[in-house]
Amino acid sequence: MDDERLWLVERTYTDKGLVSLVYATTDGEYSVQRQRSMNMLRQGADVTAAIDADAESLNPVEDDETRQRYADEATRMADQHDPDETV
Repeated sequence: MDDERLWLVERTYTDKGLVSLVYATTDGEYSVQRQRSMNMLRQGADVTAAIDADAESLNPVEDDETRQRYADEATRMADQHDPDETV
């Protein structure tokens, strides 16, 4: 299966020392969530503007409002950043 490009649309910090990153397609239809530890990020692990993910690993975005918000943010990120740019 082909890879899909997804753009960073949400970054949430948890009380457990984790950062939850949500990447979505520019149409907002699909997303994937990744978690990184704060320690890992402090040690230089980069958060990039986009990732490529296997299409089979994507989750459909069910909520219309969330889908539109993800589409808007993914499109903005795609317009303003290179995929491998650290953000």
